[in-house]
Amino acid sequence: MNRLAIFDCDGTLVDSQINICRSVEQAFAAHRIAPPPRVAIRRIVGLSLIEAMAVLLPEAQADDHIRLAETYKHIFSTLRANGGLAEEPLFDGVAEALDVLEAEGWLLGVATGKSDRGLAHILATHGLSARFVTLQTADRHPSKPHPSMLEAAIAEAGAAPDTSVMIGDTSFDMAMARAAGTRAVGVAWGYHARDELTAAGAHAIAETAAHLAPCMEAA
Repeated sequence: MNRLAIFDCDGTLVDSQINICRSVEQAFAAHRIAPPPRVAIRRIVGLSLIEAMAVLLPEAQADDHIRLAETYKHIFSTLRANGGLAEEPLFDGVAEALDVLEAEGWLLGVATGKSDRGLAHILATHGLSARFVTLQTADRHPSKPHPSMLEAAIAEAGAAPDTSVMIGDTSFDMAMARAAGTRAVGVAWGYHARDELTAAGAHAIAETAAHLAPCMEAA
């Protein structure tokens, strides 16, 4: 049975918080709503857009959350087309960590709240498009922590829950792993605190990307 390492994207592979925060702020401003503080925005990274807007504006109606999500997508796409997005760099050591895991026989996948288009752009930008055997996004699945993304990734890669590990920076990732019956490794360089990752079910916490491979064996 194949071993599968499934990565979150934002906050785990790449540091995308600046672009997400800017786009949320502009979406709220477009609807004449006071934007939430950036600390609150960073906490919703990883959720699908409609669910994220519901967390940021719980007093609003479902239709309002949908409209905010659509405005966010339009703003983000416009910023990208016009060169208005900041660079979304890989976190230090991530590329090398992928090399190590592949050399140890792990297949690689992604499960993210991004769209297909957004994920494809990120992977192409960093020359990673050919590294992952399965890509699961919010375009085809319920929001995290629903296990659908992991279930599809495992099936597509010919793996099993007990030979798969979810690697992410948020409690949503850890809860999704638990729901799917996989192991869960949290990363300390992302957007949720390590105590939240542990409380949500992380079997291990990687302090740096170089620490990922040992954590995979220990999880």
